Amino acid sequence: MPDLSQFSPWVATAIGAVLAVIAALVAYRIGALVLLRATQPAPVLHATLRACQRAARLVLPLLALQLVWQAAGNDMRLIESVRHLNGLPLIAATTWLGISAINGLATGVIARHPHAVDDHLQARRIMTQARVLARTATVVALFAGMAMMRMTFPGARQVGASLLASAGVVGIVAGIAARPVFSNLIAGLRIALAQPIRIDDVLIVQGEWGRVEEITGTYVVLKIWDDRRLIIPLQCFVENPFQNWTRTGSQLLGSVFLSVDFAMPIAPLRAELDRLVPTLPEWDGRFFNLQATDTTERTMQLRVLVTAQSSGKAFDLRCQVREAMIGFMQREYPQHQPTLRVLGGQTLADGPGGAAEAGLKRG
Repeated sequence: MPDLSQFSPWVATAIGAVLAVIAALVAYRIGALVLLRATQPAPVLHATLRACQRAARLVLPLLALQLVWQAAGNDMRLIESVRHLNGLPLIAATTWLGISAINGLATGVIARHPHAVDDHLQARRIMTQARVLARTATVVALFAGMAMMRMTFPGARQVGASLLASAGVVGIVAGIAARPVFSNLIAGLRIALAQPIRIDDVLIVQGEWGRVEEITGTYVVLKIWDDRRLIIPLQCFVENPFQNWTRTGSQLLGSVFLSVDFAMPIAPLRAELDRLVPTLPEWDGRFFNLQATDTTERTMQLRVLVTAQSSGKAFDLRCQVREAMIGFMQREYPQHQPTLRVLGGQTLADGPGGAAEAGLKRG
């Protein structure tokens, strides 16, 4: 018959552990209800607490168990192993709780600054900072949690001591091997703080036009206008020039170029533009004009400038102005559109006097 005296401390400790877990779950339930209701007027704190719910449901019982194991006598059999086995998931759950708090805080900050408006420069700035800094903090928290779990093993501490003894050589090797990782990490911090690019910025990179869809810890996802994705390393934005159409604001000045015959009267075109642009909802009411900006040996170039609240509206506005002006010229001045005519083996520009000149040359 086994000696029950050696198990009696474990019986009392096990009962205490069960009661501690129950108390922790009850405290979690009550605390979650009270805190979530109390923090509703504070959206950022409320979002942080909501993100921490699942992790906290695991951390509190593990913490209660660890307190019970620590309070138990050191002379109990296997108590050190139990403490160690409980400590590992406690560290992992605490790391999860920290990561959840970081992501919840970022989500709350972003939610307080909605960017579903035309001029959302400040909201995009805050979104970029929150996401990039949250990802960086998440990586740091994850590495810290893994390091703490590893250092709970005595063998790992001895390995750490031996590595410190050769820190010079290991540091050089690790620095060379981890250079791309650290360079992208530093580039991410620079982008988050200096913000040469932000979420939803309109960029031209390597000849491609697109919007910044995502900024991760190592790369940027640029959504191209035709739904392709261009993956660009963060370091590229630090070392190479690129165009940012929305750096200081989302308002843009769009241009439309028209090539017409020299005989085309400009005044009617300006009058038509004056009538047309105010009727277009994409125009933001700031500015528009029409000027002759260039000439060739056969045509003159007219430039129409129009302003819009965002790059998407500017593109649509340019297309509508271009189509309307071409339609006006086709209806009112079809004889002044730039065409080519081949007469008598020679190519001549069609326009006022073009046919007579061709007749003279043929005669």
